[in-house]
Amino acid sequence: MLKKLLLLSLLISANCLASEEEQSLAPIDETMIVHPDPADDWLFGFHNSISDSVFGSAKWFDSFFAIDEEEETTPNTLARIRLGYEPRARDWQVFTQKFRLRVKLPNLENKVDIIFSDEDDDNNSEEQNNSGRALTGDQNDDSFTAAIRLINLDTIDDFVDSRIGISGGDLFAKVRAKIQTDNSDRHLFKFQPSIFYYLDDGFGSRLFFEYDFNFAEKKQFRANFSVKTSEAFEGTRWRNGYYYLHQLDRFRASALGVVIAGEDDGDRGFVVDNYTLSWRYRVNAYRRWLYFEVEPFVEWPEDVNYKTTPGIALRVEGYFQAN
Repeated sequence: MLKKLLLLSLLISANCLASEEEQSLAPIDETMIVHPDPADDWLFGFHNSISDSVFGSAKWFDSFFAIDEEEETTPNTLARIRLGYEPRARDWQVFTQKFRLRVKLPNLENKVDIIFSDEDDDNNSEEQNNSGRALTGDQNDDSFTAAIRLINLDTIDDFVDSRIGISGGDLFAKVRAKIQTDNSDRHLFKFQPSIFYYLDDGFGSRLFFEYDFNFAEKKQFRANFSVKTSEAFEGTRWRNGYYYLHQLDRFRASALGVVIAGEDDGDRGFVVDNYTLSWRYRVNAYRRWLYFEVEPFVEWPEDVNYKTTPGIALRVEGYFQAN
């Protein structure tokens, strides 16, 4: 199994970079977008080439689990590539890239995923708001991850998954639960505890809580909090985020965010690592799978004695799906 997983990784890496799942804007009306003649549009060929490559690799891997050799199955693949340039005061050479690829295997009853990513975690709520260092303030968690995920429970309100894999060259196992309480159309609570074990770093845990308040049809206030512990470091690492989200129309959305991150109960006691204030503008243009973002921000990081650090992030993001 491990040899097959490594071979799949090599095939996918040779064909494309990829990543991630839900898009943060509402479904797009395809008839409202002007499409050039596909024969003259290089983006059309680019998108099809990556989508077909990812799908072909997924179908090849899923065929190993088929009971009937003549049985036809269609694996679901979803990939995302994001490239960015994020200059800031005192550091103008900041280029970022993110990828995520998820493959669902129908021959295993769609309860098993294979995930390739350069992000240690895959919390969708955080990901929709925290595309880069401008909002996370934490690049230490970025590492290539390849994992097999088993979906243990999947209902409207509860979700439990477990996974094993390799992240940053370290073998790991992880179990996570997602509990969601939707009391009305205006209030939504999310609670996500997880425990994990890394061969080199030992045991750890992470707790994530989020509250969403829909005070208007296309406006939302979001607050979340996460805390992480591990035998690899002293104390706890925490992060608070507060956001005002506004969907302007089918193609455009904005997010005003304030993030505070730090650590507690360690050798230095209570310390704030970074304060961040940002405004993100996201637009879907030219193709329904193509997104552009601009995000001016101001940081006050501890490593420069909390000096005001303005910057701007420019990103382009593409989604590639085949099923």
